[in-house]
Amino acid sequence: MKNALYVKFLFGYVILGILSIFVISLMGSALIEQDLTRQTGDYLYKEAVNIASNHADYYYSQQASLEDTYFNLCTLSEYQNTQIWMLDPEGRILINTAESLNPDSPEQIDHFDPLSLGTGYYSIGKFYNCFSDRMLSVMVPVTLNMSTKGYIAIHVQMTDIYTHRDEILKSVYVVFLVIFMLTLMILLVFSFIVYGPLKQITQGANEYASGNLKYNIPVSADDEMGYLAATLNYMSDELDRAGEYQRQFVANVSHDFRSPLTSIKGYIEAMLDGTIPPEMQAKYLNIVLMETERLNKLTKGLITLNDYDASGYLLDITSFDINSVIRDTAATFGGTCMKKKITFQLLLAAEQLLVSADMGKIQQVLYNLIDNAVKFSPSNSVITVETTEKHGKVFVSVKDHGTGIPKNSIAKIWDRFYKTDSSRGKDRKGTGLGLSIVKEIINAHNQNINVISTEGVGTEFIFTLDKAKK
Repeated sequence: MKNALYVKFLFGYVILGILSIFVISLMGSALIEQDLTRQTGDYLYKEAVNIASNHADYYYSQQASLEDTYFNLCTLSEYQNTQIWMLDPEGRILINTAESLNPDSPEQIDHFDPLSLGTGYYSIGKFYNCFSDRMLSVMVPVTLNMSTKGYIAIHVQMTDIYTHRDEILKSVYVVFLVIFMLTLMILLVFSFIVYGPLKQITQGANEYASGNLKYNIPVSADDEMGYLAATLNYMSDELDRAGEYQRQFVANVSHDFRSPLTSIKGYIEAMLDGTIPPEMQAKYLNIVLMETERLNKLTKGLITLNDYDASGYLLDITSFDINSVIRDTAATFGGTCMKKKITFQLLLAAEQLLVSADMGKIQQVLYNLIDNAVKFSPSNSVITVETTEKHGKVFVSVKDHGTGIPKNSIAKIWDRFYKTDSSRGKDRKGTGLGLSIVKEIINAHNQNINVISTEGVGTEFIFTLDKAKK
């Protein structure tokens, strides 16, 4: 259908060219003929006045003979490609440069009346029916001593003007055809450069609209069309990735909700039907409580991330001592670390190190990072939390000597619900949302967070904060 539209456009352009030639043939021909007639009439009138005031005046003042005047007028008429007549007041033709001189029996013009030609300085017609073809004629009086002695008439065939008009029209046609072909070539180049890529982009948009987000628009030109195609390809990739992420997200949520719900349902049914005796119910109720807390933690994490996605982080930026927050956060893990015989090594840059950030959210970042370090650290190990100051930035590091992260998992640890295999085996309580929340909070502060990990050696997370101004 689009090709048909393009063919119609080309056909319409050709029809426009044909109509343009037709208009030039009619209006252009008339305008050129009118202009040539006016110019020729003006020129002949000036020549007639000049002849009347010179050659004819010499004859009537008896300074030149009729034969000499005839010879001079014949020379002028041959040069001008005209007929020059000299008439007496009664309309007898004394000299006709188109014929031989006949002074004894001059030709008489019937019904000769100079006023009948009108008030214009030239007329078009057969000049008192003296010609069989249309002529352009001018006639001026020859005056001597305040009286009219005769007339000078100059005639030129209208066919000469028509011939000149056609020659000009031929040039106009050639110029028009050249311009038409050039514009047609521009149109074809336009169709190649613009219409072709635009058609491909439109096809790509239709593919995306129908749900085929894997379609790639094959336009790679280094111009606006290429940029548009690249933008749409990027958009489709991102949408496809978002769709894949959404499907994975739903699958992970379903999995992480189903497991504790299945446990809770199974334990409660076992208690109700007597499979679990009353004396053992307290133990399994604690398990149910633990699974309930896991569901509660998972729900809170999802709500937190959803709020951040919907409206972004609303940060309460204040100046606070990051070292004090680190000490307080590490202290909350005292009981867990005592059981696993894990110790903290706090390498703080100074007694007090002020940063500019949202204290509550940075405390959440530290809690999640330290919580991960404790989970994956073996017994009798050390977790190091360090702060340093460089170039107006404060660098915070949380380092453990645990299992480490496989290389193929490092890029994925920021994804929601992502857990490494070791994580799923060691800690069934984890939701896979902790590091996602950490990443979101650090990004909201326009800061950076990096991870350095070697499998079997340990993991170090490093993030930056702005140092508070004094």
